[in-house]
Amino acid sequence: MMRAAVLEEVGKLRLKQVPVPEPGPGEVLVRIEANTICGTDLRIISGAKTAGVRPGVILGHEFAGRVAAVGRGVDGVPVGAQVTCSIVVSCQRCRACLSGREQLCENLVLFGYELDGGLAEYLLVPRIAMDHGNLVVLEKEIPATTLALAEPVSCCLNGAGQVAVAPGESVVVLGTGPIGLLHIALAKLAGATTILAAGREGRLAAATDFGATCAVALTGEALTAEVRERTNGRGADVVIVAVGDLTLANQALELAAIGGRVNYFAGFPKGKTASIDPNLIHYRELAVTGGSNARRADVRRAVELLSSGALDVGRLVTHRFPLAELEAAVTAVARRDGLKVAVMPAAG
Repeated sequence: MMRAAVLEEVGKLRLKQVPVPEPGPGEVLVRIEANTICGTDLRIISGAKTAGVRPGVILGHEFAGRVAAVGRGVDGVPVGAQVTCSIVVSCQRCRACLSGREQLCENLVLFGYELDGGLAEYLLVPRIAMDHGNLVVLEKEIPATTLALAEPVSCCLNGAGQVAVAPGESVVVLGTGPIGLLHIALAKLAGATTILAAGREGRLAAATDFGATCAVALTGEALTAEVRERTNGRGADVVIVAVGDLTLANQALELAAIGGRVNYFAGFPKGKTASIDPNLIHYRELAVTGGSNARRADVRRAVELLSSGALDVGRLVTHRFPLAELEAAVTAVARRDGLKVAVMPAAG
């Protein structure tokens, strides 16, 4: 038996004993060493997010671990190897998949939503995920808490790919939570020379640490004025909305320069709408995109960036809890303690 965080029903996440999965033909069993928790997990627990979520599922979609056992027919996956996994299991035959957007698959199944996730001592990678190449085996080991960040980094890479920051450009990141900080780090890595972060007072120092050239707790007209001043009146080449605040939907357009690119990366409250001025898009010829989930290729690139040290974001994980203290870990995320919270199932 093993301990696992089971979503028994909406609002009821329970740490309980469940059988350890046994890998069948083509399957791999992973012993989980770290699973970071994100705001989406809180939305799943509360019932704010239900699409694709199976009652009774083991939560956790940002995980890292080691191969504990392999099923018959699995080659090239050594027991003991450090691994993570693309959480997107696509059908590979629908229009979205065939157009290169497997992360938007019409028959999408996700680890930690439908498939059992990483808030447990062990996780089973089913044959379909193995056949599709979801499992990533590391060549150079890194801390488990850093590897667990490959999932949110991969999602940010997908969003960043929509706006393609070029060296010398200016970027505004709205939101200084963990996702906003990752977007700041990626903008710096891409060569942006002006990176303005706008968010909570308590996260401004972290934004600067991750690469922002300016971090402010401004909103509304004051924020618009600040961006104009720091971009010589032009506005930003790229604006990334990294927090689901509907009031930012139109302001993001206002902050963009002529020919700028705006990415609504964050998910917004279901059923809610925002008003925008379409003339901002029309007369400035703005490119407006979204970003949801990540491709397997994004996950592999995230692992490469993390393992090479090119993307140095391991310090994003500021709090660590053993699985036995799951409730405290979830509470820490809800209270926004520190930056990123990790649960360490292998630690007890």
